[in-house]
Amino acid sequence: MKAVIKSIDLNDAVGFDQYWPNDEKCFGIWLTVQIGPDDQEGGHLFQILVCTPDWIKSEYYPLGAVWGRHMLIVFEYDTGLIVKEISNYVEACSGEDFWGVAQKLSRMGAWEFEDYKPLDDT
Repeated sequence: MKAVIKSIDLNDAVGFDQYWPNDEKCFGIWLTVQIGPDDQEGGHLFQILVCTPDWIKSEYYPLGAVWGRHMLIVFEYDTGLIVKEISNYVEACSGEDFWGVAQKLSRMGAWEFEDYKPLDDT
């Protein structure tokens, strides 16, 4: 089973394809990426912080440390590169079903169903 990107957005009035940071070498944005099975409509949501090293430094230097989970670190704002990197990650994930693929994808982005456990039907 393969997954594909269905959409990428900023959860904002401005779309990802229309957004441009004030400083393309120092920015941090949260993307919401909808990823689903290649043979079905819709998908699950994954959130990824896309940022630059300069932004990390400007935001977290006073704290002395920052965890880097669910981050894509780029050196300047380039939508083509951002989409390519996310696409490459998604394309490298496969499994017997979407649930298995989504477990792998959740290493890249914060998954809406992370830590979800189905209720026991007994």
